[in-house]
Formats: sequence, C-alpha cells, structure tokens
Amino acid sequence: MNALFLLPFVTEPKVAENNPVLNISIFVAFVGITMFIVIRASRNNKTAADFYAGGRSFTGGQNGTAIAGDYLSAASFLGIVGAIAVNGYDGFLYSIGFLVAWLVALLLVAELMRNTGKFTMADVLSFRLKQTPVRMAAAITTLAVCFFYLLAQMAGAGGLVSLLLGINDKLGQSLVVIVVGVVMILYVLFGGMKGTTWVQIIKAILLIGGAFVMTIWVLALNGFNLSTLLGKAAEASEQGAAILAPGLQYGANPLDFISLALALVLGTAGLPHVLMRFYTVPTAKEARRSVVWAIWLIGLFYLFTLVLGYGAGYLVGPETIKAAPGGVNSAAPLLALQLGGPVLLGLISAVAFATILAVVAGLTITAAASFAHDIYANVIKKGKADSVTEVKVARRTVLVIGVLAILGGIGAQGQNVAFLVALAFAVAASANLPTILYSLFWKKFTTRGAVWSMYGGLASAIILIALSPVVSGSPDSMLGEGIDFAIFPMKNPGLFSIPIGFFLGWLGTVTSSVKESPALAAEMDVRSLTGHGAEKAVDH
Repeated sequence: MNALFLLPFVTEPKVAENNPVLNISIFVAFVGITMFIVIRASRNNKTAADFYAGGRSFTGGQNGTAIAGDYLSAASFLGIVGAIAVNGYDGFLYSIGFLVAWLVALLLVAELMRNTGKFTMADVLSFRLKQTPVRMAAAITTLAVCFFYLLAQMAGAGGLVSLLLGINDKLGQSLVVIVVGVVMILYVLFGGMKGTTWVQIIKAILLIGGAFVMTIWVLALNGFNLSTLLGKAAEASEQGAAILAPGLQYGANPLDFISLALALVLGTAGLPHVLMRFYTVPTAKEARRSVVWAIWLIGLFYLFTLVLGYGAGYLVGPETIKAAPGGVNSAAPLLALQLGGPVLLGLISAVAFATILAVVAGLTITAAASFAHDIYANVIKKGKADSVTEVKVARRTVLVIGVLAILGGIGAQGQNVAFLVALAFAVAASANLPTILYSLFWKKFTTRGAVWSMYGGLASAIILIALSPVVSGSPDSMLGEGIDFAIFPMKNPGLFSIPIGFFLGWLGTVTSSVKESPALAAEMDVRSLTGHGAEKAVDH
C-alpha cells in the first residue's frame, strides 16, 4: 500500500465528542431498512418448515454467512474487544476458544444432525428413544441455554445504546433494554427463520466489513507493525507488559481458565440456536459447506479482535473504557469514536446493534420452536398438532420469551457480555453435548441415560453458577458484594458440570433395564452417516 495514500490516516486521532442525534438517526434507519427486508423475505411464512427453517431454501454459503452472523454476537464484538483492552492476552483466549469450538461442531455434529433431525435438537435426541421424556428434557435445556445467551445480548444492547445516547443511570439503561426487546419481538413475529436469516447475513457482512476497516485503521496508525501496537498498548495500561502475557485475569485461579476453555470449546456443538441453522439448508452437503464458510468468516473476524482490543487499550485507555456507560463492553464503540468521530461511532454502533438484534432473533426463534414443536406438538398433542396451530403457538411463545429476556437483561446490566456467553456455553456443553454425542455414537444409549444427562448437566451447571462469585460476593457480581453466598470458587462451572453430564448419561444407560429398539438405532446410524432417508423424514 502506498505510504503517501495512508498519510492522512496515520496521524494520532483527536478526541471526538459523541453525537446522540446522529447515532440515533443511524440506528433508526438501520432498524427501518432491516424490518423492511424481514417483512419482504417472509411473505410466505405459512408452514412450520417456513417459520422454523426458512423453507430449507438457503445455500451453504448463505447459511454459513448467517451462522457467522448468529455466532458473532455481542460477546464477540463488544465483550472480547473489551476483555482484550482491559486484560490483554487473557481476553484473547475467548476468541481462541470460540473459534476452536467450530472444529468440534464440524467434525462431530453438523452433518449428522442435519441428516437425522427435522427442526430442533430434540428431533435427533428422541429419534430412537422415548419421545415424551427426551423431548421434554431437550426443550427445557434448550430454553435454559437460550435464556443465558439472551441475558448476554440484552446486557450488551443496554450498554451500547446507553453509550450512544449518553445515558448513565439505571432507569435509562432499563428503558433501552425494553426498546431492544420490543424490536427483537417484532423481527421474529414478522420474519420467522427466513427473515431472521437475511438479517444475520446482512449483519455478518456489515460486522466483518466494519471490523476490517477499523483493524486496517489501527494498524496504519502503527505502521502496520503489530509489535508497535502491542508496545503502545502496554504503555497505556497500568498493568504494563503484563497485558501481553497470560495470567492477568486467570493467573490467580488457573482452574478457572481450564473450566472456561472447556466450556468454550465444547459448548458450540451444544448450542441449540447454532444447531437449528443446519436445518435451513436442503442437504447434508450444504450443511457441511455452511460450517466451512462459517469457520473462515469467524476466524477472520477473531483475528481482527486482537488488533481492535489492543488498539482500544492504547487509543482509549483501560480506565476510560471501564468508566464508560456499559463498562468494558464500550471498548469497540469508543475506539470507533476515537478513530473516526461521531460518524464512525454511529456506523459501528449500528452494526453492533444489528449484531445483537440478529443473535437475539435467532435465539428467540429457537426457544419458540423448542416449546411449540417439542413440548406443544409432540408432548402435549402427541404429534397430532397441525402446522398452522403449531406456528401460532410459536408466535405466542416469542412474546413470553421477549418479556423474560427484557427482565433478565435489566438485571444483567454492567456484566461483561463475553463472560455471560461463556456461562451459556457451559450450560450447553453440560446439558446438551453429552446427550448429542451419546445419541449419535453409542448404540446402547437409553432414554434414562438421556434424561439423566440433560437434567443432571443442566442442574449442576446452574447450581454451580448460582453459588459462584458471578452471582454474589464480589464487587462485579450480579448481586454485588453486600450479598455473599458464593461457596463455589470458580466463575465458570464447565470443569465440573461437563463431566457430570457425561457421567450421568453413562450411569443412566448402564443401570437401565429397558433396552431401546435395535432397529431404530440401526436406522439412525445409517441415516446420520449416509443421509439415506433423511430427506423423506425432513420433508414429510
């Protein structure tokens, strides 16, 4: 690149002032445009396949981009950039964990799930086991994971829009969360999976493009020398060179880091809203292509977070970031303000807001599908519910989930969204992944093993989180340090709850006197590996 061309961009940016009117104008324009796209894309949302799976009409490239849009959440953009800016190397571990997790999803889950299921994770888990108890357990774990994930997104939304509008008080931030929740409900009610997918595709392109522009800008300020950038970030931090080495955040408790890493790497393959995306493509081959596309796009983005995080550390400063509305989640928007003034801040914040809306919409439709398809249609109605009624139930469920997400988001204000998402990953890895792997790969697996694994993994993860410093006993806990019942010393339960989920699945199976159908086990084995018969099961 020509040095003369870069000259106007490589001078140190001056401190710019926030412009709430400009920010809200860009935000409203984005919501209006995407709502128009959602309504246009979803004019034929009549059947359950249309509402849950977008009519299975997306290519592998489109779905892979949508997966990236679904996966690159507020945690990826706001939380990780903030974590790197404040904690350096330890913050980048989130990026590594989130990316490596996709290899587990690609190698063990994606194609097999698409071949075996129809709309939800429970379709696979109940294929050769007793329908009612397994679907009920799978639906409950799905709703739990979606709720934890929604908490993170709503917390990110509150912090982001509060920064945009200069709101510092709790009441104002709560009103922001309510507005976000209402917009999210409208997206899902009008759009279904097809509309949600197009919002995710648009959002992925905007997010990766915006992150790319900011990354090049930060590198240009440092002569495209990463070492120079790292040196300046170390100078700007009170921790000095410690932010360039491991241990700043997790050095006092290495087991906490191992627990976090396990949750991140194993959690993706158990995330219901990610698994549901595999059903929006017509074939298993396209499902496989989806994951390959997603890995490339997600990997590229996580490389950008390293530059953006350390760039925010030296251009904005860790103390300024922590003191801003939204705390560490404000690092990326503040970096945009520092680089390009109010216009870039408005654009990047609109992209970040699109990120939150797209992910929240995906989570909401997954939770609604789980209740309507698994609990209502297959447990309450015993598989006799018609498609139109099932979609109506799903739409009503969206309203309930939206209200719960708003209330939870208000309570989670100020928490690091990357950290909250890590808790959702721990619940997914503990409650869902053991049962998924046992169902796909262990022919002797039984209904008791599935139920014990899901309920046991879920209960252990939630109980350990409730008794951890995340909830009480420290200044940054949800309840503050005034209330203290934290007896579990680690912030992430994965190191204990994931093995408990696997152990209970094994124990329930070996102690069960009821043997499952060998014919169904053989059929599932053939279908999962070859795809033979999958299209017939999916379409009819």
